[in-house]
Amino acid sequence: MKKNPILAAVLSILPGLGQLYNKRYIKAGVLFILFVSFISVFYQFLATGIWGIVTLGETPREDDSRTLLAQGIIASLVIIIALIFYFVNIRDAYNDAKLINSGDFRTMFQRFRDTWDKTFPYAIIAPGLFLLIFVVVFPLLYMFFLAFTNYNLYNSPPANLLDYVGFDNFRNLLEVDIWRNTFFSVFTWTIIWTLVATTLQIALALLLAVVVNNPLIRFKRLIRTILILPWAVPAFVTILIFAAMFNDQFGAINAQIMQPIFGTNIAWLSDPFWTRFALIMIQTWLGFPFVFALFTGVLQSVSSDWYEAADMDGASSWQKFTQITFPHIMFATAPLLIMQYAGNFNNFNIIYLFNNGGPAVRGQNAGGSDILISWVYKLTFETNNYNMAAAISLIIGAIVAIVAAFQFSRTKAVREEGER
Repeated sequence: MKKNPILAAVLSILPGLGQLYNKRYIKAGVLFILFVSFISVFYQFLATGIWGIVTLGETPREDDSRTLLAQGIIASLVIIIALIFYFVNIRDAYNDAKLINSGDFRTMFQRFRDTWDKTFPYAIIAPGLFLLIFVVVFPLLYMFFLAFTNYNLYNSPPANLLDYVGFDNFRNLLEVDIWRNTFFSVFTWTIIWTLVATTLQIALALLLAVVVNNPLIRFKRLIRTILILPWAVPAFVTILIFAAMFNDQFGAINAQIMQPIFGTNIAWLSDPFWTRFALIMIQTWLGFPFVFALFTGVLQSVSSDWYEAADMDGASSWQKFTQITFPHIMFATAPLLIMQYAGNFNNFNIIYLFNNGGPAVRGQNAGGSDILISWVYKLTFETNNYNMAAAISLIIGAIVAIVAAFQFSRTKAVREEGER
């Protein structure tokens, strides 16, 4: 008997009924049992979660807005996943009806095997995807909602209830003097820090890689091993050593170099300019070994025939570098170099370990060397301005995502990969 696919889909609004219409009795029973079980188990949780994320509680000291917000986000994620399966159920009934009309004479076992073959890749990635949702997506959503609340030291649950305040936190960054001054100062320094420190480490690595790769250089393996050594030492150990060396009073830089040779001491830790200068130099030292190793590996793949052809054409060393070496390196490493910029934009370790984001700056609630991510840390764990920290975190995420997406889209390697 011919089946009406649209009728089967409509009947599947109640899961299992469309499959029953198609005489897929086992599938219909399984889907109906799963539907009833889901409603009976999750109804109360979902109802409370949706109420909590909308209201954030109604009775202080009894309703904890933080817990209600978390439960509401989880409930929303569960509903989204359930809706996906719900629409899959409707589509399955529709497709089953079409298969029956086309004369599908496969046995139940054959249909199950074919379905398993098609869905096997999804079954393999499902656990990782599920973990990703609740380990990455959930915290991001929690932070997103906090950015639109009044959660701070003076309005903390459970003694107080949180309220949605719209875009007030973002307006404060532009309208309130202390927030505006701090935000633009920290944002400007973050951009300078990212561009200068990352570009210097890439430039130094490129210079050393090209020089070491020169045929006239001997003991290449030894030299490469020595240059990669800074990468082998844990970064936090190196940063703490540099913090001691740059100490204003007893550090080796002032005591052994600046005072004996130049007759002066530099306020490395108490002057914002010199603190920033020192941070850029330290990051250049910490970052160049990885890029050096990356460039060295790429240079090994450049054919010597290209350089021989360039020599025959009378090309200079600079022309060979600009026309052969540099384009080849950039083509192969551009995505990783973009990640270097993104990583330094959020490089919390060096800022915090070197001078705790200091020194203090008058009229600001961030230190002179704080970047956005270290400022967010202080707002969260030192002053308990969770709402402002969340708002700034959203800005950070948007900046990194937009810049990275733009750069990746402009990268030749990515464009050619998409054309394959």
